[in-house]
Amino acid sequence: MANYISKIFGASPVAPLQDHMDTCYKAAKELVTMFQHVIEDNWEQAAESREKIVTLEQDADEVKKQIRAQLPKNFFMPVAREDLLNLLWAQDQIANKARDVSGLVYGRHMSIPAGIKDDFLAYVSRNADAAKKARKSVRELDELYETGFRGAEADFVAALVEELDEIENDTDEMQAKVRAGLFAIEKDLPPVDVMFLYQVIHLTGEVGDMAERIGRRLELLLAR
Repeated sequence: MANYISKIFGASPVAPLQDHMDTCYKAAKELVTMFQHVIEDNWEQAAESREKIVTLEQDADEVKKQIRAQLPKNFFMPVAREDLLNLLWAQDQIANKARDVSGLVYGRHMSIPAGIKDDFLAYVSRNADAAKKARKSVRELDELYETGFRGAEADFVAALVEELDEIENDTDEMQAKVRAGLFAIEKDLPPVDVMFLYQVIHLTGEVGDMAERIGRRLELLLAR
């Protein structure tokens, strides 16, 4: 991975955070592709998606380490170093959760029951939408930095955070629907498969939860 110190001391000290968020979003997006292959029972393509997610998570982890190591403890900007590191943590969790889900599904060659596959894929996609909206919000950080986290740009980001809340609410409702669908058919499935399916549903939802947490971190930045 490239050395990010020049970016940190360049025009925007948040550029590495934006690069990191881009990578984390790509991991969440690839999770949708992987589940499409899983539903099609195409495990060769699912394996390729799994490897992409692993690589993206590793890339994100490397960027995270560089940011932590190189971000000065004292530098002049409208937000605290700790706030940026908290934002970095929330971003990183998106890639981590995508890797966790992909590893569990691929490792067990899990199948998604026909009765819930459409709702499940829509649910995964909506969680990826949350990560995408979080990425869009983080992309505004350099503009916020230049405007001192005030003015029209701050209002624009606040609106994005509200949209992120709406998407996260959608994922909560969709998770409840998928879980209800699984509950309706679980007696016809092997108990161990049912247990791991509930775990996959939960872990997938954490992608959206972490995206929503990014919104909360941005709100804190705007409130300082």
